[in-house]
Parts: sequence; C-alpha cells; structure tokens
Amino acid sequence: MKYGSEYRDPELAKALVAAIARDVEGFAGQMTLMEVCGTHTMSIYQHGIRSLLPAQVRLISGPGCPVCVTPIGYVDQAVAYARRPDTIITTFGDMIRVPGSTSNLQREKAQGADIRIVYSPLDALGIAEKNPDKSVVFLGVGFETTAPTVAGSLIEAEKRGLSNYYVLCAHKTMPTPMAALASDPELKVDGYICPAHVSAVIGSNAYQALVDDYAVPCVVTGFEPVDMLRGIQLLVRQVVAGEAKLECEYSRIVKPEGNRTAQAILERVFEPCDADWRGVGPIPASGLQLRAAYQKFNALSALPVEVEEPKEHEGCLCGEILKGKIGPKDCPLFRKACTPEYPVGACMVSSEGTCAAEYKYGNV
Repeated sequence: MKYGSEYRDPELAKALVAAIARDVEGFAGQMTLMEVCGTHTMSIYQHGIRSLLPAQVRLISGPGCPVCVTPIGYVDQAVAYARRPDTIITTFGDMIRVPGSTSNLQREKAQGADIRIVYSPLDALGIAEKNPDKSVVFLGVGFETTAPTVAGSLIEAEKRGLSNYYVLCAHKTMPTPMAALASDPELKVDGYICPAHVSAVIGSNAYQALVDDYAVPCVVTGFEPVDMLRGIQLLVRQVVAGEAKLECEYSRIVKPEGNRTAQAILERVFEPCDADWRGVGPIPASGLQLRAAYQKFNALSALPVEVEEPKEHEGCLCGEILKGKIGPKDCPLFRKACTPEYPVGACMVSSEGTCAAEYKYGNV
C-alpha cells in the first residue's frame, strides 16, 4: 500500500530510533519538542513514540486540538442556540460532549433540542434546504484544515439563495499561537513538529517566520511512525547543531506554497481577527471571521440569544495542558473526576485531545 505500510516498517523504525540515539550522544541536558497537531498527539501515544526516544529528547503536546482550544463561552453560545425551538444545531461529533459552563449539547439533545451530527458543512446545508422554516446553525470549529469546507458551504448557500443557514464561527489559524508559545518565558520550546493537515493547506513556507523571528527549528511531519521518527530526527539534529531551519519531512503531501485553491476560498469568505484560545488566552490575528459580504450568515449577529456568564470548571487544568506546561497526569482530576465517560474538560472529550490520548494509550 503506497504511503501506508512502508511508513510502518518496523526495521526502518528501529533504525531511526538507533540513529536518534547516536545523534544525541554527548548532548548535555534535555531538548523539548512540541507537536501542535491533535493527530500527531494521538500518533505519538498510539505508537509509543515517547518510550522509544533517549532521555535527552522530551516530547510535549501543544494547542493542536481545535475542539480543545475552543473557549467554554463558545459552547455556552451553542447551548443557547440549541434551546431555541426554531433552531437546528449541526456539528461535527467531537463538539457534542464538550462541557459548557452548566450544560453541553449532548444533554440538550437528550432534553429535546434538535442537534444533528454531520460529516460535512454541505450536510448542514442540505438540512437547511429541507427545513426552510428552521434556522440551521453549523458550529464552525477548526483550523485551516476544515475552514475551507465551511467557506465553501457559504459560497454554495449564497448560490442557492438560502437565508436560513448560519455559521457560529470559531475558526483559528496556525502558526500564530506557535509564535505566542515560542515567546513564552515560562515555556522553552526547542523545536516544533509542525501540523501536517494544516500545512497541506497553508504550505510549509508559512513557518519560515517562526524560524527567522524566534530561531526555533520547525519540521513538518506526517503521521505514521516512520514519519514521526524521521521528523524528530531532523529536529534533534538541528538542536544538537545549534541550528534553526525549516524542513519538510511530509513533502509527499505538503508543498512549500500549500493549496492555492483552498487558500483562495478562505481569503474570499474569511478575514483575520483576534481570537481567544482556551488556556493560551487572546492572540491577535489568530482567528477567522466572516467578511462583510458574508455577514448575513453570521449566527452571532443574525440570531441574538442570551448566554450565561462563562465559568470554567474548578480543578480542570486543560489550559496548562494545552500550553504544554504540564501533562494530563499532573491534573488532579485525570482518571478520577475526569474520564472519557464523564469528561470535565475538552482535552478528555476530543478524539485528538491530549488527555484522551493519555487515557487510552498512556501505558503503550
């Protein structure tokens, strides 16, 4: 299977592990490498990558899960819309169980709210077309990977003349938060494992400013075990040599310029805005909002609702975990009050969440 089995070759993986060990011989101290992609997080845990690396190499997880970095106030807003009798909420599955201040969408659905899981924004568009007497709100959460599909649904909604389709937008962008973490004096990141899905859209060149401005090595890496180990090796070699470069291990998918078609769709529908990241806080120009021409699809302005005051859950340390300052086991709620069956924080809910990965694969 091309680009599948060959990147799970045990002998090649063993050779890379041995090569990394040789590369760090004589290196004093410990280097910290951060991944900022939820799929990378799951891959690292699933394949036991941490256990294969020498003591000098430390992997930490950053804000790579879009559901996890969505503020609790956004969930409260979605819950408020779900309580409107004339409104249908459409969402990807990961959002359904994310806790808000006092409720979540799963609980609202159990109490009669019309909440539907979809696999594409175009599915939500179809629901709007079939229910002209209802307001259909799609929960627009995600990075540059999913944002083009939402933009495409709005272009199509305009073509079809739909006036009952809306987006509650919370899209965020990379690599702006990576720069914020690179400048955090409490967190020393020696190298970034750059996100693969996002990079397929924005291109590997998008990280050059990180290298230039913060002298932090950046490597775009795929998801298979050999991808991960080769990407880590490239970073390790840069750190040991005292270099900071931009490299792309995932060149079979990611191009320097990215996907121009997807970028054009994003540019047409969205514009940059300041955004609030759970745990990290407000980051200028790190979000996407609808341009003036598409404001009629903005749920916030078109469908005003009263929203409760956001309240974080006591004891939940998702914010510190998302910044890479602590791991899931450092949270006093992990595996106790907070489990996949009864999650307290978003990091335990999402399939890309660090706590969910630790809970499922922590002993691998």
